[in-house]
Amino acid sequence: MRFNVYVTLKKGVLDPQGRAVMDALHSLHFEEVRDVRVGKFIEIELSSLRQEDARARVEKMCQELLANPVIEEFRIEEVTE
Repeated sequence: MRFNVYVTLKKGVLDPQGRAVMDALHSLHFEEVRDVRVGKFIEIELSSLRQEDARARVEKMCQELLANPVIEEFRIEEVTE
């Protein structure tokens, strides 16, 4: 079972890396860019668990390690193939 996890800064939290990317895009003449937020993308593959148990385990991983709950939020997607 595979999951994709997207971790992003919460709205209102300053994103200096996103700002640097936006400034670089502007210097390359992509002036239409209004904002950039940079986050993390994590692929997780689990050994055999029931679907609801697997999702709960990934959620726990996010809460305990993969995301900082003070400044970040996360979204989990199950990969179906």
